[in-house]
Amino acid sequence: MPDKVSDIPVFVLCGGLGTRLREETEVRPKPMVPVGNRPLLWHIMRTYSHHGFHRFILCLGYRAEVIKEYFLNYATMNSDFTIDLMTNSQTVHSIDHEDNWEVTLAYTGELAMTGARVSRAAAKYLGDARHFAVTYGDGVTDANLGEEFRFHLEQGRKGTVLGVNPPSRFGELKVEAAKVEEFSEKPDFADNWINGGYFFFHRDFLSYLSPDESCVLERDPLVRLARDGQLSMFQHRGFWACVDTQRDLEHLNKLWASGQASWAV
Repeated sequence: MPDKVSDIPVFVLCGGLGTRLREETEVRPKPMVPVGNRPLLWHIMRTYSHHGFHRFILCLGYRAEVIKEYFLNYATMNSDFTIDLMTNSQTVHSIDHEDNWEVTLAYTGELAMTGARVSRAAAKYLGDARHFAVTYGDGVTDANLGEEFRFHLEQGRKGTVLGVNPPSRFGELKVEAAKVEEFSEKPDFADNWINGGYFFFHRDFLSYLSPDESCVLERDPLVRLARDGQLSMFQHRGFWACVDTQRDLEHLNKLWASGQASWAV
């Protein structure tokens, strides 16, 4: 039976402390930091949904209650509504029916690392799905995730990572005998790829993970997967950005405000 995109669970890592963005994360987890008038997490989920993925398992940790409250009150937070104070009833006037999401909020521990969070959540909520997606709660992209999933199936390996090559944050100088031959501000490095998150895995990958809180997805599990010849890379040369610092957040907000947010769908 073919793997239907709509049946693929997407595990979103939402539990980290976000220490490099402490200005924003004192009171909320980093995925809830706003870009425009919506949390970063909403933007990520909207991208998946645009490509047909509608099942989400949010791997919670630090300030889990903030994300739980957001989704418990999602309809009223994103719509006009009327409250009848006499009967304590409410009527929501304009629900966005494009957000046909099934969202599971899974507490995976306060201090668990990324691999442990996926392992713990998958043990409860993967079900009988043969494949699943994993992403971080702080990166946005305009990559075609449906195409990446089809690529993952065609390659037949246990894992696929979105490879991205964003421009350098710093200018590159090409120097010959102390003379600058070429100056390039924030150049693209066409042959240098980095982990952009947005993974797809066969369920067999779970054997590489551990529920122990010290299990880091990007270390032993993915290193071993690559050494075993079981990790593919889906190349994406379009837009990708992650939010590590206040500067990163300001950049995304400027793109959103100016109508240049290429990840918007």
